Parts: sequence; structure tokens; C-alpha cells
Amino acid sequence: MLKSVGRFVVGICMAGLAALGCESSGGSGSEAPAPGARPKLAYITNGVAPFWTIAEKGVIDGAKEYNADVSVVMPSDVNDQMQRVEDLLIRGVDGIAISPIDAENQVPLLNKAAAKTKLITQDSDAPKSDRIVYIGIDNYVAGRMAGQLVKEAIPGGGKVAIFVGRLEGDNARKRRQGVLDELLDRQDTSGGNDPLNGVLKGAKYTIVATLTDQIDAAKAKSNAEDMMSAHPDLVGLIGLNAYHTPALLEALKQSGKMSSIQVVGFDEQDATLRAIQDGEVVGTVVQNPYMYGKESVRVLAALVRGDDSVVPPSKFISLPARQIRKANLPEFWADLKLKAAKPE
Repeated sequence: MLKSVGRFVVGICMAGLAALGCESSGGSGSEAPAPGARPKLAYITNGVAPFWTIAEKGVIDGAKEYNADVSVVMPSDVNDQMQRVEDLLIRGVDGIAISPIDAENQVPLLNKAAAKTKLITQDSDAPKSDRIVYIGIDNYVAGRMAGQLVKEAIPGGGKVAIFVGRLEGDNARKRRQGVLDELLDRQDTSGGNDPLNGVLKGAKYTIVATLTDQIDAAKAKSNAEDMMSAHPDLVGLIGLNAYHTPALLEALKQSGKMSSIQVVGFDEQDATLRAIQDGEVVGTVVQNPYMYGKESVRVLAALVRGDDSVVPPSKFISLPARQIRKANLPEFWADLKLKAAKPE
């Protein structure tokens, strides 16, 4: 089955979305499964990427440990994601863990899902929805951590540009605010959203632009080339998605500006980690996709079985972000390779 349609990895529902009709009552008002029964759950990503392959491994391990049947659905875009949710609700599922692509505009659908099944968010939140709990990093804090890496890489300050796939997601918006606040030496403005247009100038750093690319690495590279052409004195490129660091490095290498412009990014693509190992990048901010998958299964399985104690009062289960530099790279990379190994 094509990844853009969905990947089904654990349990007896193996033939596709229609197979989820192996009747699950679901619903927030439905009865919990009989003692010993395996909850039928769905883990929905926000796209197809190596990041989600690692999360899938966590889902598989979680399904075994918590005795659940779990389908992993990797939609191609926001419309596909919404259709997958609708399909799951029609077929019946006991719980859904989703990374919303467009948190604001998907609230009606998410609330519809929350009324019919146990709904949680992971990776990216939809705080205005009726989701039960969010599992992931504090993306604003992670953004400030990326800003700290920029300060390490470019201690003298200067002009930098920010690159992001899209800002409709709660995670991307908060990451950007964290980067801005750190570089502009501001207090917490995590609830705000500085406009994309216009230059933001601080005591040492000037953010010349934030450019979106709709999760298109080629467009990200083109955006970087445009910024270097428009600002010959640019000193930094900051990428907020996993594919950005490799794309931005490619733009720098082709332009001959590797020695004059620094790159800081997010997540743990192999090309990013090799660049850290080779001294081309100071560091990256990483999440924990494996635990996003495993924790989502743990929490949903417990909720479906009637155990609400897994939800903290804050409705936020924190899996803190980490800064990876050359010093802690070997241990991190070795662990990552184990978690990214192809499922048996």
C-alpha cells in the first residue's frame, strides 16, 4: 500500500482502512472493550517522512507492550488527512492519535472525532479542539533552543533568514516564535505570531524574512538562493523542518558560501547528522518520534480501557526536545539507528 494512503502495521486489521470495520465501538460515550480485548487504534501522521518511520517503530513496540491493534496512517496532505479521519470514524476505531496539519481549520473535524472516539494529539497540538491530551515537545522552548544554537554558531550576530514548511501547524508557529524571541532577546511571546513580512531587528540579530515552502525541499533550496541573492551579507539560515538542513546546505555548497553562512535546523535526518559530524553544522534540535508513537499507544490504550489517570492536569505529556552537537552525536546516532531499523 502506498504510504500516502496509509501504512498498517500491527494487529489483525491488515488490509487497509476498510479493514478497520472489524467492529470497534469507539466513541467517548461507548463502552470500554471487554477485559483482555485489544483496543483498535489509529496513529495519524502529518505526512510521509523518515521522522514518521521512527514513530512507526514506536507504535509497533507500543502495540505489542500494551496489547493493542494499531494502524499507522501517513496522509499526503491536509485534505487526505481529513478524509482519513472521516474514514476511520465511519469504520469505527477506539482511539486516534493525530498530528494536525492545520490546527485552526481542522478544529470542527477534530471535535467531531473527539465526540465519537478517544482523540489525542501528538507531535503538533490543536489546543482549541476537544482533544484529551497532547504528547510532544514544547515547540516554543524548542524554538528558543534553536535560537541558542544560532548564537553559538554566529556569536557576532548579523542577518539571518527563517525557513518553514507552513505556519498553519501549532508546532511550526511556536517554533518560529521561540527562535524570534531568543534572537531578539524578548520575553515569552509564545501566544503571538509575528507577521511574515517585514524585517525584525534586535540588538545583534536581524531576521530579514520568514519563507514558507509547503514542505517542498526544492522550494526551500530556491528560497535560500533567493535570500542569499537579496542579502549578500546574510550570515545564517534557520530551518524549522527536518528536510531544511540538507536543502539549505545544498544551496550553500552550490553557491560557494559554506564558509560565510551558518545553518541551524531541526530533527535528525542522516544528512543533518553527517553535517554535524563533519563540522559543517554546529547542531540541531531533535524531538523523540519513537516515543511519540509508543506513548500515543500507551495513553490511548489506557483511555479506552477506562484509565483516565494517564492524563495529567495540564493535558500535556512532555517529551523534551534536545540539542544535538558533535559531542553527544555518536550516542544519539547509535540509538537512532536502532529505532529507525526496518520493522521485522
